[in-house]
Amino acid sequence: MKLERYLEGRRLDVEAAFDKLLPGKKVLPSTIHEAMRYSIFVGGKRLRPILCLAAAEACGGSRNKALPLACAVECIHTYSLIHDDLPCMDDDDMRRGQPTCHKVYGEAVGVLTGDALQALAFEIAAGSRGSRRYPVGALVRELAVAAGSQRLIAGQVLDLEGERKKLGKAQLVRIHKNKTAALIAASIRLGAMSADAGPKALERLTDFGEALGLAFQVIDDILDVTRTSQQLGKSAGKDLKAGKTTYPSVLGLEKSRAEAGRLTRKAHRALEGFGKDGARLREIAVYLLERDY
Repeated sequence: MKLERYLEGRRLDVEAAFDKLLPGKKVLPSTIHEAMRYSIFVGGKRLRPILCLAAAEACGGSRNKALPLACAVECIHTYSLIHDDLPCMDDDDMRRGQPTCHKVYGEAVGVLTGDALQALAFEIAAGSRGSRRYPVGALVRELAVAAGSQRLIAGQVLDLEGERKKLGKAQLVRIHKNKTAALIAASIRLGAMSADAGPKALERLTDFGEALGLAFQVIDDILDVTRTSQQLGKSAGKDLKAGKTTYPSVLGLEKSRAEAGRLTRKAHRALEGFGKDGARLREIAVYLLERDY
């Protein structure tokens, strides 16, 4: 199956699952459930859940067994975007080509929508099926650590504290290892754990996810200064306006592109032990390196 068909098929799988997992718009209080569905279904590449499913497949597991974990990860990601867009954070009016949650439903409901999606993530993960090596509690803990104060939230805090400051590459990497790469790596790990991956396979996939997550962020930073808001589906150039340090501001555009290539090759090396089973993950890594939005 060609990669484009695979990505579209898995995206549809995730969205069909969400249609069942999310409360209906008419469930009271209807405002919050409408806002939750709006935020989930407004668009997006579904990168993290697709990586979760692809990792499960790479380890010989069931896509259906990994699907709840894939949705749980996407709940965490969407909640983080809702909060990131709030006026007290990055203050953005557009996300995934549509008005941000707080612009449609108001700031207070925006906060509560993010809160509700975070809670739903753990409800979904708690209802998933564990494996021999990884019981449900281990899966829930994996998600909690990735979303917590030493990973995703740490990255957000460091990002805010770094505004209007001149940071070096090491500080920038520290921010994005947490803000971006941690959840991408956790998505891949959770898929592998659902398939009962052995310790060495899980270690290799962790290395793959961390390198891929950083490569993804480098490309994101490049696109922020080379594409329009319409192309990106979000406000272009907002990092520059906020005084944030980015890969292009530290390395320049050409060296940033080289860095993204280096990280993608590192990700590929981590998959060498998987042979043909890792082919889909390798394809996704190349796709992300070459993306233009």
